[in-house]
Amino acid sequence: MATKKKKESKKAEDVESVVEENQGGENLNEESKVEKELTPEEKYNELNNRFLRLYAEFENYRKRTNKERLDLITNANSDLLKDLVPVIDDFERAIANNVDADDIEGIKEGFSLIYNKYKGLLQSKGLKAMEAKGEVFDPELHEAIANLPTEDKKMKGKVIDDVEKGYFLNDKVLRFAKVVVGQ
Repeated sequence: MATKKKKESKKAEDVESVVEENQGGENLNEESKVEKELTPEEKYNELNNRFLRLYAEFENYRKRTNKERLDLITNANSDLLKDLVPVIDDFERAIANNVDADDIEGIKEGFSLIYNKYKGLLQSKGLKAMEAKGEVFDPELHEAIANLPTEDKKMKGKVIDDVEKGYFLNDKVLRFAKVVVGQ
């Protein structure tokens, strides 16, 4: 047991001496750094070099982000357009089939199906039609193109007819509704 304790204390002493040597070495390095101060010209060159590298890195970052932004803008509608291509295909097939068609009800049904497909696609992308008829005129949602006198006092200041529908895109007005307002 005594030998075991002696070995452990010797190891502890060895570790302490190694730590002291390392600390002493660090002190020598710090002292050599102090002794070896840079001249003002060397300091200037070092700082100038760091500045130039930082400036070049920033310019590369700026160019890269501008390029990414430009790519994003030019390709922003690619998903929507990719989804609209099948609707164009449907219209082309309908036009080709309707050249010799005598069945008016079939033509109407075909165009109704294409319209519903197109409308559903736009709704899935966040487009929503604005309900304006009978609502109170709101200049932030509606564009008044005419005022009509009305005998019904309930319709004064309200939308009588919407000439062109308005649309929201994700709860933001995409197109204002063109309406006729009662007076």
